[in-house]
Amino acid sequence: MDSNNSTLEDHLLYAPICNGWTNNTEGALYQLGNTILFLGYMGGSGAYGCLFIFGFLSPAFLCLTLWGWMTMCGLDVLSWNGLLLFVCLIQISHLLFRLHQEGLPSEELTSLYQAVYLPLGVPVHVFKQIAGAFENKVVELKAGETYAVEGKTSIDQLSFLLSGRINVSLEGQFLHYIHRHQFLDSPEWESLRPNEEGKFQVTLTAEEDSRYITWRRRRLYLLMSKERYIARLFAVMLGYDIAEKLYNLNNKLYIKSGVLLDIRLPSLYHVLAPSSQGSEGGSGSDGGLIKDPKGEDPSPEDQPSDVSQPEHWRDPEKPTSDRWDPELPSDPTPPRFLRGRAPLAPTETPKL
Repeated sequence: MDSNNSTLEDHLLYAPICNGWTNNTEGALYQLGNTILFLGYMGGSGAYGCLFIFGFLSPAFLCLTLWGWMTMCGLDVLSWNGLLLFVCLIQISHLLFRLHQEGLPSEELTSLYQAVYLPLGVPVHVFKQIAGAFENKVVELKAGETYAVEGKTSIDQLSFLLSGRINVSLEGQFLHYIHRHQFLDSPEWESLRPNEEGKFQVTLTAEEDSRYITWRRRRLYLLMSKERYIARLFAVMLGYDIAEKLYNLNNKLYIKSGVLLDIRLPSLYHVLAPSSQGSEGGSGSDGGLIKDPKGEDPSPEDQPSDVSQPEHWRDPEKPTSDRWDPELPSDPTPPRFLRGRAPLAPTETPKL
């Protein structure tokens, strides 16, 4: 046992030194195989990087296998390089199958994923679940055709525009456009609970040839109930889409004084334009005097000492909760805005 150990140590520590280098080369196959092997290890990461590496390693080991068989005539050289060639071919087959599984069935869906879902960090397999909910089908809508008619079309689906432009109108009046990569009926979708039914309050007409994908209401709710990540994803996308539509409509809402009304704070109508209500009750030349119902000006004694400040404002003992703050809306919670409904009535100004 000791003699064997000493022999191994002698071979490791006192290896024979080459007396001279041979002038013979191993041939073209050996040189070509190692050159391709060198190029193969310059690949990157990821599935395509691995495909590049094993795509170069396979011909490299093939050359070395032929070299071991035709030049070296060594069974061990032939066996090892043949085994490495077989493993590389299996790896290439696995990578091609994986890329085929992760691929999308059409170019439109591929562009949709890259433009909308990839920036949100959605994995490909999740997008394939979403695409499976609409059966990977793309629907065409010719110019002039209607997607929905107000008061007639039921709200039973959710659609997403891939190309083209849709005109949204109410009673023949234009509201706004729907452009590519926007939902067609997001406000209608959010206005109903899963077990409720309703009809469109607006008309959607294609202004040019358009293509869109559509999810059936029942099937999409079933998918979101199973996959919480997909439910959160649709909540974010629908919320952003509705906000875009609201801001487009906001440019068309003006109050009487010409000030742009902010739809986020509909209860501030009286704060933004208090003069509009005063112009309805009397002219601006009244000087702030209160008119008698008969049309006669009351005497100075009948006028309040300070019209601009109610009594409980000046009373320091009055509880703060009973005071009205003119900087805050009377109803701080804005109601749900549904596209196509009449504008909200302004809140009544507190009587001073």
